[in-house]
Amino acid sequence: MRRVGIVMGSDSDMPIAQKAIDRLEEYGIPYEVHIYSAHRTPQHAKMFAAEAEANGFGVIIALAGKAAHLAGALAANTTLPVIGVPVKSSALDGMDALLSTVQMPSGIPVATVAIDGAANAAILAAQILAVEDRDLAAKIKKERKAAAEAVLKKDAALNRAE
Repeated sequence: MRRVGIVMGSDSDMPIAQKAIDRLEEYGIPYEVHIYSAHRTPQHAKMFAAEAEANGFGVIIALAGKAAHLAGALAANTTLPVIGVPVKSSALDGMDALLSTVQMPSGIPVATVAIDGAANAAILAAQILAVEDRDLAAKIKKERKAAAEAVLKKDAALNRAE
């Protein structure tokens, strides 16, 4: 199975990245975590992205706050899917990071999840990898079925209480 690369712009993003790590571990998906800044270590970020496919990665998750150029910088240097996670920071509550992540120029897409949405980024990464992995696809389907059953159970309990 191809790995997921998780790249943070700063170690302060680790609490959010942990949500992605936890989900990937639940699915049994191998991953690596790195800290590369689009502004402070641009050559390292570029090299990671440029070599990611050859190094066995299938998807990259990029977490960054404030100007949040990391996902775009990585996407510019790979054809692998890049999922951006805008991280809430600064006085703008993550809106600056959201707009920086989602407003990519034509030809360099970044799939973007909600502010601090690292768990959804991991699920999306799993879905991408599941296109070629039936076992992983089955895990995702089982999880979706269990989630639906939990909602229906709550609905039934609510209606019994009335």
